[in-house]
Amino acid sequence: MDKLTSMTVFVRVARAGSFASGARDLGISRAMATKHIMQLENNLGIRLFNRTTRSLSLTEVGAAYLERCQQVLMDVDEMEAAVTHMQSGARGILKISAPPVIGATHIAAAIAEFLKLHDEVTVDLILQSHLADVVDDGIDLAIYLGNLQDTSLVARKLASSPLVVCGSPDYFKKYGTPEKPEDLQNHSCLVNWAIDPRDHWQFNSAEGSKLIKISGRIQSNVADAIRIAAINDLGVVMLPKYIVGRDIQKGRLQVVLKNYTRLPLDVHAVYPHRRYLSAKVRMFLDFLQAWLPGQVGMLPR
Repeated sequence: MDKLTSMTVFVRVARAGSFASGARDLGISRAMATKHIMQLENNLGIRLFNRTTRSLSLTEVGAAYLERCQQVLMDVDEMEAAVTHMQSGARGILKISAPPVIGATHIAAAIAEFLKLHDEVTVDLILQSHLADVVDDGIDLAIYLGNLQDTSLVARKLASSPLVVCGSPDYFKKYGTPEKPEDLQNHSCLVNWAIDPRDHWQFNSAEGSKLIKISGRIQSNVADAIRIAAINDLGVVMLPKYIVGRDIQKGRLQVVLKNYTRLPLDVHAVYPHRRYLSAKVRMFLDFLQAWLPGQVGMLPR
């Protein structure tokens, strides 16, 4: 049997958690899937799965082998892509993951412009608050905000967005305008869980760094929710300017504490560690890196 085919069957069965589901995904019989796995185990001299009548689970060695198989199969796909597509332009489905707010605004707009230039590309855009599993989920490119922790992935910084403190003009008329960070302790501060730490905001100035404890009437894991609350006079927010930039331009929100700086939020494009990037991924990366800086609330990397 072809070893690459057997490795493909093994990966599908492991991901599906059963021989029947893995075989169905590949369009082969359960018996054929079982035969491929047994051939691999015989060749390797190890057991890849713990099998019972009710469950199927990877052995410790099987889990390690799965990781290597996924990398080998990915490398094969990329080498074939390098030969057949790298020099022939962008085409095919581009699967992109992004956080909800930036995904629905900046990334969606960038995709629209990119597709106007490349007729043979289609895009699947997945909006989710957590970083996608780019390998297991088959994601070509994920947009990530902040510092990347997973060193198994490659990150390219695309741009950054300043963090600004703002509220509605009517809110400040009613409750006063904070002149220094300590004043925020007397205000309703609307909390975005995505910016750590949740209950403190950090400010920098010539006098040093200050960490101010804050609290307010609304907390949310989605930045747009507290942006809307701030527009409706419910408090003060600290958010990336790409989220509130248009509201500031139109006078719905007013920036305060301008003399106190905060570290900007970096925007990264994340993808698996690959030697060969397909044309569609490489070209969209280059396009996004050129297009994103200069958009509302964005600064060059």
